[in-house]
Amino acid sequence: MKFEHFALNVPDPRAQAQWYVQQLGFVIARSRADAPFTHFLADETGRTIVELYANTSVALPDYAAMPPLNFHLAVVAGDAKAERARLERAGATLVREEPQPDGSVLVMMRDPWGVPLQLCQRTVPFPMPGGS
Repeated sequence: MKFEHFALNVPDPRAQAQWYVQQLGFVIARSRADAPFTHFLADETGRTIVELYANTSVALPDYAAMPPLNFHLAVVAGDAKAERARLERAGATLVREEPQPDGSVLVMMRDPWGVPLQLCQRTVPFPMPGGS
């Protein structure tokens, strides 16, 4: 099997999707204009998809109250400190910045809706499938 997508039930998927497009460079792979306003967002490789939707038949998770080590969305950042500053200007908030012993930098933030977002500047990036 291969990974298709993971999904987040959020209060305003349209606004959150636009923020991810503008701030993280994601692209809208598919969307739905009516409820539950589903937006499938792809990263620049097209291999990872996150779905944002608003299903009001169940309680929305309180992402702002969740410890970010229980759940977070992690993205690659060439310069995590510069991206942190840029995202703070765009409404994200800092949780903590964690320099790692190998020289990697991990910055834990929350997007404007409280979803934990980690910026990963690794000295040794994860390998891509197929060796690229």
